[in-house]
Amino acid sequence: MTGFLDRAKEQAQSALNQGKQKVEEVQAQRAGTDLLKQLGAAYYAEQRGSGSAQATQNALAALEAHIATHGDGFLRS
Repeated sequence: MTGFLDRAKEQAQSALNQGKQKVEEVQAQRAGTDLLKQLGAAYYAEQRGSGSAQATQNALAALEAHIATHGDGFLRS
């Protein structure tokens, strides 16, 4: 009986870890998408004369940092 409970506990822990990993992946994708939108908005504002090159560079740097940490998978979704 103890072996059964241990296996059930391991399976539950594994499922919990997989769920947490999936949530983290989705959050990283959403963050990447948001950063990409911010870059687009900063670039648009710069081209229209209401934004600055520095704001565009900051948005690009934030996006590149996110890609370095989480990869660029969100670009293909």
